[in-house]
Amino acid sequence: MSTQESRPDLGIDFAGHHFRNPVTVASGTFGSGLEYSRFVDLNTLGAVTTKGVSDKPWEGNPTPRVTETPSGMMNAIGLQNPGVDVFIERDLKFLAGYDVPVIVNVCGHSVEEYEAVVERLADDDRVEMLEINVSCPNVKQGAIQFGTDPGMLTEVTGKCRSKAKNKPVIMKLTPNVTSIAEMAKAAEQGGADGISLINTFTAMKIDIYRRRFVLGNRTGGLSGPAIHPIAVRMVYEASHAVKIPVIGMGGIATAEDAIEMMMAGAVMVAVGMVNFTKPDAVTDIINGMEKYLTDTKTHDIRSIIGLL
Repeated sequence: MSTQESRPDLGIDFAGHHFRNPVTVASGTFGSGLEYSRFVDLNTLGAVTTKGVSDKPWEGNPTPRVTETPSGMMNAIGLQNPGVDVFIERDLKFLAGYDVPVIVNVCGHSVEEYEAVVERLADDDRVEMLEINVSCPNVKQGAIQFGTDPGMLTEVTGKCRSKAKNKPVIMKLTPNVTSIAEMAKAAEQGGADGISLINTFTAMKIDIYRRRFVLGNRTGGLSGPAIHPIAVRMVYEASHAVKIPVIGMGGIATAEDAIEMMMAGAVMVAVGMVNFTKPDAVTDIINGMEKYLTDTKTHDIRSIIGLL
């Protein structure tokens, strides 16, 4: 048997699409790959998940926007982005030069804003899937997040699904809810082809010497290794509540973290905060997962999904 034939199979199927391995990056932590292409061969990733894209440019939140925390970080970027027109002309054009599937993260402040972006991308062959960020505040409903109300989540899922045509729609769930299983079911009811979780936890940090909030937005999203055990629990609960596949994320920094997430029920995983501290971390994680399969004599990575 040749070396190539004896290597474990990292290939995965998600929502009817095949990926060379189950590892992508978390939206907002990798740009659209341009900045990281100096450190990572994008062709080795399972997929590139882009930064959030809105119908019009968003300026984002006031500075400071980022601060370190024990075993993690907080950010309040505010989904700053140049809008879908620039994204199509600049980012998708760049990614077209690589042999890697593209998952586009979509954000909006109203159902109509989500629909506008989904419609623009529905016929673009450079886009593999659409990930809908429901942690955005709904300006028409008193700034409540779409992802914290089951009815609202089902509605926006259904509207995006109807506009996406043949593009799979993944709903990215917020952890700031009482029952993640209930929200997973709401997304499934709306017609989602998959779900991804978790997004960041709402958090706050105060500078006791300057006597003011550290972040310009007062609150920010907490991410990093500190939240990983909670993310594993939520992925386990969500994956057991629905029949659609799950992308698990939240504090994944090593191959062991990624494997743990898959054993909890994730079909794919997304690497986030560690990209800021170790730009080539995703490469180490993919290689580490392959080594784990080899060391444990596991031929097919699909055999570990939902093992527990």
